[in-house]
Amino acid sequence: MATTTTEDYMVTDATEDMYYSSDYEDEMCDTSSMVEFGRTFTPVFYSIVIFLSLLGNILIIVILAKFEDLKSLTSACILNLAISDLIFTIGLPFWSYYYIYGWTLGEPACKIVSFVFSVGFYSSGILLILMTAHRYIAVMNPLSDIVALTGCYSVLASVVIWAVSILLASPALLFTQVQEQTHCVFADSFWSLWGIYQQNCLFVVSLCVFIFCYSHVIKRLLNPIGQRRKHKTLKLIFTLMVVFFVGWTPYNVVIFLQSTHFWPKEEVDSKALVAICEQYKPLEYAFYISRVIAFSHCCINPVFYVFVGIKFKNNIKKMLQRWSHNKSSIKSRHSRVTITSITSGEEFSL
Repeated sequence: MATTTTEDYMVTDATEDMYYSSDYEDEMCDTSSMVEFGRTFTPVFYSIVIFLSLLGNILIIVILAKFEDLKSLTSACILNLAISDLIFTIGLPFWSYYYIYGWTLGEPACKIVSFVFSVGFYSSGILLILMTAHRYIAVMNPLSDIVALTGCYSVLASVVIWAVSILLASPALLFTQVQEQTHCVFADSFWSLWGIYQQNCLFVVSLCVFIFCYSHVIKRLLNPIGQRRKHKTLKLIFTLMVVFFVGWTPYNVVIFLQSTHFWPKEEVDSKALVAICEQYKPLEYAFYISRVIAFSHCCINPVFYVFVGIKFKNNIKKMLQRWSHNKSSIKSRHSRVTITSITSGEEFSL
């Protein structure tokens, strides 16, 4: 979130949250319980997300490097998604630290971490849109040249995706700063609103692409051909849509509602200030919970977009079999050396 100072009151979301009017500075909104909730709840769940994301996305990169053709558009998208999720994950430990201790790492680190985190966030969203559109074309028109794009086209698509992501994330690098020595936030309410509505726009575009593409794919799959495969694919698509809605809708609704507190307000009396405070408290609890659910996409993406595929499952089995074979070979060589030493003087080994 961010800090915004208006003519009449200020909202601060970090380690200290309060509302106060310039005329009613003694009428403070006690949000210590919310702060403590965020300080305890957020780091614990982020730790789980970080572990699962590192495990899943690093495994994807290893499998792609060993078994897949990275020149194909599909492999390039999966690789970029894994890298994007890892970049996003890198920022989570810093935000966990932020919730516990406040921002004590300096303004350059504030800018860099915010920027890197935003690049991971936007690139992941753009890649999911692209992958959804690519699946739509593959089902609706499997003979299309777009389905089989390779080589320079995959590189060009990757460059465009990262360039757009960096552009969208640039306000985080240019306009974040450390305020009150412990808050890493946007410099003013304008850029706070810009960041919120930019995330909302990405969600709306993703939602439209999801609904349009997957609704048409489902219609095509309802044809009475290949029943077993059809049911598996429909189940996967339904799961993807449910995960997307559950993961991102609450978060985007909450941050949109929070954005109303960044607009200039008319001066209010103490009773109205208390009412505003009471409205803000449940919204802040909802923000903590919905954000953790939404940000867990970096560890959920590998599961639903990669590991459910038969090809990747087979590649994982191959990798495990190779690992098991190498381990057996090492044990076999170790046993041969041991037996030879026991039977010293004889040329005998197993």
